[in-house]
Amino acid sequence: MIRVFLIGLFAAFAASVNATNLLAQQASAAASPIRVFIDCQYDGCDFDFFRTEIPFVDYVRNRQDAALNVFITRQRTAAGGNAFTLNFIGQKQLAGTVDTMLLSTPQAATEDEIRRGLARTIKLGLVRYVARSPLAERLQVTLLPAASSVAGPAARSADDGWNFWVFRTRANGFFNGEKSQRFADLSGSVSANRTTDAWKLNLSLNGNYGEGKFTFSNGTKFANYSHSYGINELVVRSLTPHWSAGQRASVSSSTFLNQKLAARFAPAVEYNVFPYSESTRRQLTFLYTAGVTSFTYEDTTIFDKLSEVRPHHSLTSSLGLKQPWGSVSTSLEAASYLDDFSKRRIVMFNSLDVRVFKGLSINLFSEAALVRDQLHLVKGKLSDEDILLRQRQLATSYRYFASLGVTYTFGSALNNVVNTRFDGPSGFR
Repeated sequence: MIRVFLIGLFAAFAASVNATNLLAQQASAAASPIRVFIDCQYDGCDFDFFRTEIPFVDYVRNRQDAALNVFITRQRTAAGGNAFTLNFIGQKQLAGTVDTMLLSTPQAATEDEIRRGLARTIKLGLVRYVARSPLAERLQVTLLPAASSVAGPAARSADDGWNFWVFRTRANGFFNGEKSQRFADLSGSVSANRTTDAWKLNLSLNGNYGEGKFTFSNGTKFANYSHSYGINELVVRSLTPHWSAGQRASVSSSTFLNQKLAARFAPAVEYNVFPYSESTRRQLTFLYTAGVTSFTYEDTTIFDKLSEVRPHHSLTSSLGLKQPWGSVSTSLEAASYLDDFSKRRIVMFNSLDVRVFKGLSINLFSEAALVRDQLHLVKGKLSDEDILLRQRQLATSYRYFASLGVTYTFGSALNNVVNTRFDGPSGFR
């Protein structure tokens, strides 16, 4: 009897200790900073800057360890700027709470201005959660005077003297050399775009020139040259939240493709299973085009043609997902010439970055193509120089590339410390 009593007393004591420890752990968790995981789908996110500018939360390496997941996505605006969407998704003790914040930055914004804007928006989004935590007594909210505000609201269309038109010019030069070889590549473009909720208009002109010069061991010199240019036009009309219609047109020239001149025109229609307004998080589109292309070749093709006109059509299905567990981008395109269905092409593209479970992530980047539509191939045998230097496109029935990576991280869940020692650039290696 005494033995049973002692066992019961010990069990009651153990339960009391466990309950006390559990309450202490819960109290400690409640009093500690909110654990936050920042999941940024924008390559320019500066996580060290976020840690130094927002020190009142605990940053964790894995989404599963966080009480709050800050999910950041970005889209380009018509003016060339950025439109960020920040989703605050509660987990664990914050489960069921969801908030959304928006941030727009102009095309001329520097990296520092963008990261400061993101840090400020993250702070604003965290206010709700900090205000309901024990840290609330240390929270202060300050509204800057109007004269000191960083930026006012976007100008309304009535004040837009450009009527939504945005013009861009670009010029690039790349040079590389050693004792026995040197390369130069020059490119440039001019574009004019007008984007509203109802219409999307794009016009662009681009050109590229490249050369390579080599000196062989016997003193022989060899040089190769290539060029391409193109004019592209796109008109799209928004019909409904799911439907749009438009047309594409282009004129181009390429020594690589043996095309002195290629002119294309193709009306198109697209359906999005999800509303276009949700495109920052998910979209599933089906795009059908049908048109005509006129070719003028530099050299006679394997089909004994110097010029031809071909009707064509294509169907492209694209899926894009950006979720807290990762991102997926995949597309499948099938195209053929309407006067000869044997001249066809099927292309599948995949980009995958998924967190399988805590600490383990997988990324995949691949493309595979079945090629049966190389009308432009030059008749006759190519020189060794053309083959080695890729001066002309080679005959093939397929193409593929793939990149696969696996990352596993383990250890301390917290990563609040910023230490940039020895992080500077190292120059040539």
